[in-house]
Amino acid sequence: MRMSALMHIISVTKILRSLFLLRKRGRRSVIWRSLLLRLHSDKTYLGLRRDLSVAFKAAEAKIPLEVRALDSRDGLSFIDINEPGISSAGAFERLHQINMLKAGIRTCYLALGPDGRPCYMQWLIPSSENDKIQAFYGNIFPRLKEDEALLEGAYTAEYCRGQGVMASAMAQIAERASELGARQVITFVGERHIASLKGCKRAGFVPYVMRREKYRLFRHRVTFTVLPEGAPYPFDLENKHPRASNADETT
Repeated sequence: MRMSALMHIISVTKILRSLFLLRKRGRRSVIWRSLLLRLHSDKTYLGLRRDLSVAFKAAEAKIPLEVRALDSRDGLSFIDINEPGISSAGAFERLHQINMLKAGIRTCYLALGPDGRPCYMQWLIPSSENDKIQAFYGNIFPRLKEDEALLEGAYTAEYCRGQGVMASAMAQIAERASELGARQVITFVGERHIASLKGCKRAGFVPYVMRREKYRLFRHRVTFTVLPEGAPYPFDLENKHPRASNADETT
C-alpha cells in the first residue's frame, strides 16, 4: 500500500473516532463543521521560525508564570470536554489536546499561574519524534532536521486569556529547545488567526514558509512555499498600506 493511501486511511480513522466521541457528548454542530471542512475547504497557514542563537527578549505576561514540563500528577481539568457550559468549539479544541496526550508525543509543557493552576499548555517536539508527528498529523509539517524542534498544540485556559500568557509562555518553552540540541524552533498558525500570530511575533518568531491545505472529499493535499528572508506578518503589511478612507474612495 502506498504511503499516501495509508496516511489517508489513518487520517480518516482518527477523524471518525474524534467525531464519534463528540457525538456522544452532544456536540453535533462541531461534527457537521468538521465534516464540511474535510469535504471541501482551502486553508493557509504561516510557518514561523525562531533562531535561538539570536538574542530576543520576549514580552512578559500580565500575570507571573512558572513554565515546566507536564508531570503525571498534574491535574488537567482545564481541558475537560465535559465541563459544564463549555462551547462546542471549546470542546473540539480541548479534544485535540487530549488526543495529543494519548499519542505520547513528547514533550508537553505547562505554564502555571500565580495560584498554581495550569493556564497554558504546548508541546516542544524534537526531531527524534518525526515518526510520531507524521503518524498523528500526516504530512502537514516538514520533517524536522536534527537542529530543529516543533512547537505545536498551544492552548490557553479560558480563565486567563487576554493576559499575554501565550507570548510569554511560548517564548520560554521555545528556549528549552536548546536543551534538546536544537537551534531552530518552528510553528504554524492559520493566517486568519491574527491574535495568535501577534503572540508568536512577541515570542520572537518570524515568517519563513507558507503552507496551503486543500480538502476534497476527505482527500488532503498539502503544499509548502518558502518565503523570502525578512517576509512580514500579514498584519504588518496592513499597517504599512492601510485601506483607503471613504473620502479617498469618492475622490
